[in-house]
Amino acid sequence: MNTRNNIDEKVMAATLEGDVNLLYTLIQEDPYVLEYIDSIPFLDTPLHIAASMGHIHFSTEIMRLKPSFAWKLNQQGFSPIHLAMQNNQKKMVLRFVDINKELARIKGREGITPLHLACKDGEIDLLAKFLSVCPNSIEDVNMRGETALHIAVKNKQFEALHVLVGWLNKTHQRGSMKLEKSLLNSKDEIGNTILHISAQNNDSKTLRLLVKTKINLKAKNFENSTALDIAASGEIKGILLSAGAKPSSKVKDSPTLAEKLRSKATLMEKVLIYILRIRKDISEEQRNAFLIVATLIATATYQSALSPPGGVYQGDATSSSQGKVGKSVISEGCECVEE
Repeated sequence: MNTRNNIDEKVMAATLEGDVNLLYTLIQEDPYVLEYIDSIPFLDTPLHIAASMGHIHFSTEIMRLKPSFAWKLNQQGFSPIHLAMQNNQKKMVLRFVDINKELARIKGREGITPLHLACKDGEIDLLAKFLSVCPNSIEDVNMRGETALHIAVKNKQFEALHVLVGWLNKTHQRGSMKLEKSLLNSKDEIGNTILHISAQNNDSKTLRLLVKTKINLKAKNFENSTALDIAASGEIKGILLSAGAKPSSKVKDSPTLAEKLRSKATLMEKVLIYILRIRKDISEEQRNAFLIVATLIATATYQSALSPPGGVYQGDATSSSQGKVGKSVISEGCECVEE
């Protein structure tokens, strides 16, 4: 036990100095020293400490030897990248996401991710980097149901919000239109959208930005209030009214899921349900066969429309065909009645 304690003290010394050579000397003395540290839950590993101090080379070597350290939470619920951000070690943070982009999404205490921290602190350069290397990180929510946009608005970080809105507006990844609408209108644990929060915080600058987006001006929170209902000042109310916002008393509630299930299906819904059920029940081979048959039918229909029964007269050198070229042969049997 004393030997183990002695080794741990030496690891700590190597970490504080950022001494890679000493680290390998300790590994030679005890090849399982890092395995032992990894076996202890909720611990400040050498990577936690090195990241906090900005020892980039030492941290990089530790990550290479023990990648799992980067995902480990200490007793306060923070990972090494969280600590690097809290201690303003930006170069260290950039190195982390260069090594593993998914670290932008690691959830620490209360579900806070590095991207959330960047929004909270207004670190727009780090925020832009996270969005660039790991676009899906914008979808993560914390324990309060807050998105990165919620966090930016709550902390009055306008520039961070501007980056987020700009990214949503300009991204062209698959499903980006749906994602933009979803995140702009996402609700936290009490049903507030970012529009509600900015109206309640009397944040006119943020509000002017949001009303130009695809945000729902008539959304209600769980207290049945729209942003206009909880506006903190006359100026905020004026901005919302000019944009088309309405009080809850003039907003018709969307039907609940229970009401939708109880309602009678329309003819169009019945047809759609029938088609979807067939598509899900048939095999891939059957689906391909139906597609081929449908294509052949469509092709035959198209050709028959272009070439009517009997065909058309073709031109030749005889005078008898003059005046008939291009006319349908079938029209020969038709008699025209003049009045």
